[in-house]
Amino acid sequence: MPADRLHLVRHGEVHNPRRVLYGRLPNYRLSAAGRQMARQAAQYVHGLHRPVTALISSPLQRTRESAEPFTELFGIEPVIDERVIEPTNVFEGRRMRRALANPLNWRHLRSPATPSWGEPYAQVIARMEAAMADAWTRAETGDVVIVSHQLPIWVTHLHVAGLPARHDPRRRRCALSSVTSFERLDDGWVEVAYAEPATVAGTVDVGAV
Repeated sequence: MPADRLHLVRHGEVHNPRRVLYGRLPNYRLSAAGRQMARQAAQYVHGLHRPVTALISSPLQRTRESAEPFTELFGIEPVIDERVIEPTNVFEGRRMRRALANPLNWRHLRSPATPSWGEPYAQVIARMEAAMADAWTRAETGDVVIVSHQLPIWVTHLHVAGLPARHDPRRRRCALSSVTSFERLDDGWVEVAYAEPATVAGTVDVGAV
């Protein structure tokens, strides 16, 4: 028997005092508030009273730290999967407002549907789907938790909903420490729930790709 339900969990708030787009840059850890948010996400999943039998995380520091409360509550260690990592982005390490004000950077905006500033959406969707399918089939029963990032989770949602991958990053429904849940029906995914269990008041969410 495969898994019962799969939860894509976004990491908590990141310590990012310069407010740059951090992307895949190393050493971007959770803030104190981010650690609390990650715990609230884990407590939410725990409160569903569904057994979690597999825990998967992106290799980046902020996602590994966000997986720690799941390890504490469910007693399972995370498996690191490169396929659920943040996409690449040419603006890594920069403050977006300043970068976009520079005409020399406008060439990176020539194809928003791809997008031309980073990893193609289609590639992100393909690797996320592959990671989800593997996790689903390897779990003999129970639920799977994958701790990932805003853009991979959001474009997965769009794909499952049959919507175009092109979107306005400012309008993503994927808050810090949110939980987007799916089930497998025949050969396709069905989104069954979305929750924002973490306290986000006063937090900063500016560094996502």
